[in-house]
Amino acid sequence: QVQLVESGGGSVQAGGSLRLSCAVSGVTYMSGCLAWFRQVPGKEREGVASIFTNGLGPGTADSLKGRFSISQDKTKNMLYLQMNSLKPEDTAMYYCAADQSRCGLRAWAYEYWGQGTQVTVSS
Repeated sequence: QVQLVESGGGSVQAGGSLRLSCAVSGVTYMSGCLAWFRQVPGKEREGVASIFTNGLGPGTADSLKGRFSISQDKTKNMLYLQMNSLKPEDTAMYYCAADQSRCGLRAWAYEYWGQGTQVTVSS
């Protein structure tokens, strides 16, 4: 059974950094994808970054390139999202997601989701 547990969220001032972590279990690392999404109330879930479970093809949403990056440590079964130069508009609930066969930055492609971790950026 796939389980995803996010951590590392919190409050930070604009310009600061945070690293989110996601503990991953039950995912087959021979295929599939891991990703980060974010959502604010009243808006659709937005794709932030994704990476194939074999480590290839990490990708970040165009609007976040240069500030956000995704990585994984398979030895620890962990997924990370490094967020730099944070802005108030980055305030959202951040979710870790996984799918055994699909990838990309569309929420519908992912079957498994964590509970989310809140990130709040103040000006």
